[in-house]
Amino acid sequence: MNFQTHADWPIGPLIAVLVVGIILIGVIYNFIAERKRREALCELATRLNLSFDASEDDGIPGRFGFLKQLDQGDNRYATNVISGTYRQYDVLAFDYHYQTYSTDSKGNRTTQHHWFSFFILTLPTTFPELTIRRENFFLKVAEVFGYQNIKFESAEFSKTFCVRSPDKKFAYDVCNAQMMEYLLANRDLSVEFENEVIALAFNSRLAAAEFERNLQRLAEIRTRLPEYLFTNA
Repeated sequence: MNFQTHADWPIGPLIAVLVVGIILIGVIYNFIAERKRREALCELATRLNLSFDASEDDGIPGRFGFLKQLDQGDNRYATNVISGTYRQYDVLAFDYHYQTYSTDSKGNRTTQHHWFSFFILTLPTTFPELTIRRENFFLKVAEVFGYQNIKFESAEFSKTFCVRSPDKKFAYDVCNAQMMEYLLANRDLSVEFENEVIALAFNSRLAAAEFERNLQRLAEIRTRLPEYLFTNA
């Protein structure tokens, strides 16, 4: 009897089978991880007496499209939406998707899918635009070209965060001593105020445990806003 040795086996098909197997394992792993994360978010919402909706919602980017982080790309939608009243405030927390495109030198078009987590607290009045973001190289370059940051008495705060708003008085009211102290203790936060909302944006999808933590931080930011901003509105 003649037995085919390993050296006689065709290498191409073996590599193809191996690649397909690795892809399948990755797909299955991602599916299981996504299901577990979704279940954890649903459990979190239930524990906090909030609602949870795993379906795709393109109404949220339409409603809050004035926010810079939600006004980019195509095929915009929210999913895994947690909503309701948290610590007496109306809140939304969700995963957000949009897509962009790039074309290489040969004319081949590639679609890039972008995901991040987003948190919104609705206010009883409207405010001017205000962004508070960690200072970085690109923001410093923008400042050179005329996009000026608002400076504060706290040199550490001004060095750490880039604050921009067409209304400097509002920026100073929001970035009071308590707020600056809190943000310096939470330097990963990127905060945006505009119209009737406070928003927190992150550059990736967060774990379920981080959703609760950032709902807490969103509420803490609200508590540090002076009440005269609402009574004088």
